[in-house]
Formats: sequence, structure tokens, C-alpha cells
Amino acid sequence: MKLKEIKEILNAEVLTGEYDTEMEIEIGCSSDLMSDILAFAKPGVILVTSLTNIQVINTANMADIKAVCFVMGKIPGANIINLAKKDGIVVFQTKLTTFECCGLLYKNGLKSCSYSTFDEFRTYII
Repeated sequence: MKLKEIKEILNAEVLTGEYDTEMEIEIGCSSDLMSDILAFAKPGVILVTSLTNIQVINTANMADIKAVCFVMGKIPGANIINLAKKDGIVVFQTKLTTFECCGLLYKNGLKSCSYSTFDEFRTYII
């Protein structure tokens, strides 16, 4: 799914300015626990979250996440947006809830982060 389609589906606003509208995103993930994102996200995903602190962008950068969508009308501070721009991460904002965003993206063909990743991770910590 292209970023421009995600923007349209979520009726989202782009907070980081110009972006590659044709960038392909194949997987979506959602969490407010950045440790889960680091453990289970795959490179190139979109992260849907209601958490609006600098750790979201730091985590996205570490996990090679290409886009972040803040939900429920939450608008991150200028420091978060500036860091995202510097790191090349597209930031969206929507009034939809996390549940609505994930449902709409999944309904329109975006794949989810797989639970098999969790099974693989669990074998290392047991």
C-alpha cells in the first residue's frame, strides 16, 4: 500500500511536510509499548500509536520504520516532528482511534506484524 493511500484511508494530515507519496508500506503495527515495537516490528512498516513522546521516533529510527501515525487527534511536539524529519520518517496524525486505524488499514489490504515473530522471539528468552 502506498503512503498516499494510507493518508487517504485514515483521513490523516501529514505533519512532516513533503514525503514520497509512492513509498510502499506492506506491514502495519500498533503499540504504545516501544519495547514491543523493537521486538516485533519489521523494517519499512507504519507504526500506529497514541503515544506522543520522543521515544516513538527514536524507536522508529532504530527499527527502520518509515512512517508513524499518531491517533485520536494527538499532535506531537515540534521536537518530535523535527526529529522525524531529520530521520526521514513520515509522521501522520488522524482523529481516528487506534482500533479504527488498524481495522481500516487491515481491511484495505495492509498486512499485520506476524505473531510468528513473537514465537521466534520467545524461543530465545525461554
